Amino acid sequence: MNSSEVVTSVGSSRVVQGSGADPSSAIAAGVSAASATPTPAGLDHVAVVVLIDLAPGALLWGWSRIVFGGWLLRGIDGLCFAKAMGSGEGGGFGLRPSATRQGLFALFDSEAAADLFLADSRVLTSYRRHAREICTAKLRALSSRGRWAGQGIAVTAEQVAEEPVAALTRASIKPCRAWSFWRYSPASEQSLEQAAGCRLAVGLGEAPVLRQATFSVWDSQAQMDAYARQGAHLQAIQAAHREGYFSESMFVRFKILQLSGSFKGHHHG
Repeated sequence: MNSSEVVTSVGSSRVVQGSGADPSSAIAAGVSAASATPTPAGLDHVAVVVLIDLAPGALLWGWSRIVFGGWLLRGIDGLCFAKAMGSGEGGGFGLRPSATRQGLFALFDSEAAADLFLADSRVLTSYRRHAREICTAKLRALSSRGRWAGQGIAVTAEQVAEEPVAALTRASIKPCRAWSFWRYSPASEQSLEQAAGCRLAVGLGEAPVLRQATFSVWDSQAQMDAYARQGAHLQAIQAAHREGYFSESMFVRFKILQLSGSFKGHHHG
């Protein structure tokens, strides 16, 4: 599948849009061993994740969001950074792209700006009008390691014991390491969807094979940690650290401020 990427400026930050599918939960591999990325003091980042399953008849419209997303997101108040992504078939973790499932990640400079986007954005209103299912999450980072296209995410929340958490992992895979990465990926993906405490898991991608992301929601931090430290996922982490799969990577744990809607046939929130 061909992919395209549009890079535009939003304020002083970059917005990068691409198309693709084929995500993997194994992209967290190696990121946990990295040092926490410093971010400037005073930032009040709030993230929004939108997961969409397009309605019948909306496929052409949906793919235009990926191809032209950079221009469509210009002028949104408080937007620092955004990526529109495709997904894979099934749970989102296949090499074959899904025709209907997509995701949007947007980072704002304040919670007020994120709230305005969720409540009164023409972009989100249009997604809702063309979606069979849509799920939105508003998030603050509990911890953040690495960067995404050079963009860091400021930590602006503190963990509360036993409350649900979300995780975002993403990576740019070195072309020379792509086969090795995908060799570990299927088992790790299957174990993610079956993991105790995992409410939602979806694979996303900026571009086929080489630029992957996974978003997941967990009943608790302890259950997410238990998944990360055992079985196929642990093997993937060890392999990535040993073989240096990634040219850039990021792992973020989030406090869930708001979760609503439906995706993969399940209601969330």
